[in-house]
Amino acid sequence: MKPIQLFDPDSSTYTYVLFDQSTREAVIIDPVEEQIERDLACLREYGLKLVWTVETHAHADHITSAGKLAEMAGARTAAPAGCGIGTAAVQLQHGDTLSFGGESLRALQTPGHTAGSMSFVWRDHVFTGDTLLINGCGRTDFQSGSAQDLYHSITQVLFALPDYTSVWPGHDYQGRTHSTIGQEKASNARVAGRSEAEFVAIMEALNLPKPRRIDEAVPANLTSGLRHDADGALLMQPRPPAKGGYAGDVSPQLAWQWVQSGEAALVDVRTDAEREWVGFVPGAIPLAWKQWPGMQPNPQFDAGIRQAAEGGLKLVLLCRSGVRSIAAAQRATELGLEAYNILEGFEGDPDAQAQRGRRGGWRFHGLPWRQN
Repeated sequence: MKPIQLFDPDSSTYTYVLFDQSTREAVIIDPVEEQIERDLACLREYGLKLVWTVETHAHADHITSAGKLAEMAGARTAAPAGCGIGTAAVQLQHGDTLSFGGESLRALQTPGHTAGSMSFVWRDHVFTGDTLLINGCGRTDFQSGSAQDLYHSITQVLFALPDYTSVWPGHDYQGRTHSTIGQEKASNARVAGRSEAEFVAIMEALNLPKPRRIDEAVPANLTSGLRHDADGALLMQPRPPAKGGYAGDVSPQLAWQWVQSGEAALVDVRTDAEREWVGFVPGAIPLAWKQWPGMQPNPQFDAGIRQAAEGGLKLVLLCRSGVRSIAAAQRATELGLEAYNILEGFEGDPDAQAQRGRRGGWRFHGLPWRQN
């Protein structure tokens, strides 16, 4: 059984979908923001239930859709612990496994391209991200990269796998799709037959240009692709909506300022089940956009959102990651109301990770919306 391999031509990124044939539970590795509709269509085509979104590292050349896919498909996020992706629900260590149906994905710590990079083994396949490419490897000149670490990761960790193991890289720029460990051990131009010193000299002489999107991609990817203004710029100004159909997007800080001044009503559009398990937002109006099981539309939403806006209040809408709140804001706008989406939701706050999983223990972007 082979993985489903998908390709983003702009960044030359490979995304992989793996699934259990019996349960149809699936994992997606290294999804790309611009390809989210393609990936959702793939899940529908194969009749799959996404249970994990997984990152090999914090990417510098594209923004991930991991957080949004998790929200839309009901999955969980997982990322290497050493990458600092604080929004990932599971922080992976070397040897950890992720189960999907009767299948499992095993994490291998393979630093070098970045300090926290991981590869993942499934059956007789390995997904190497930017650690090992076909006839090459990832660069080591930024994000705490280390040529020495990369050499060790390739020669001592990946090359320790059986020669027949299929290699599925994170990128390829020449149309190649996969290789094997045996082929790379024998012929990889940067590694095969090279000493560590020779490899380091090759990597130090590359002089590659800076990745075009690194300044926006890395901060966004440290929040599973959920927060695109991670430098804090323009926090106190509403911004035009990304997809249109509602008044705009606002930071949690600006939303809280509006609520405190009496300009806006805060509406929590998560499901009742999420609020019960994860925690309530004191002062927020609980009004689900959809409900579990099955994420069915809430027939009471229209009446509830009109009531929330009584007196001409603005509406600031919150969900888990900022996906459902966009749809809810669009519907409120159709009803003639002034509605804003709060960026990122709960999962956009790396500082909240220590609280994740404790009932009632969420802290929303460091603001005083917390129930102990």
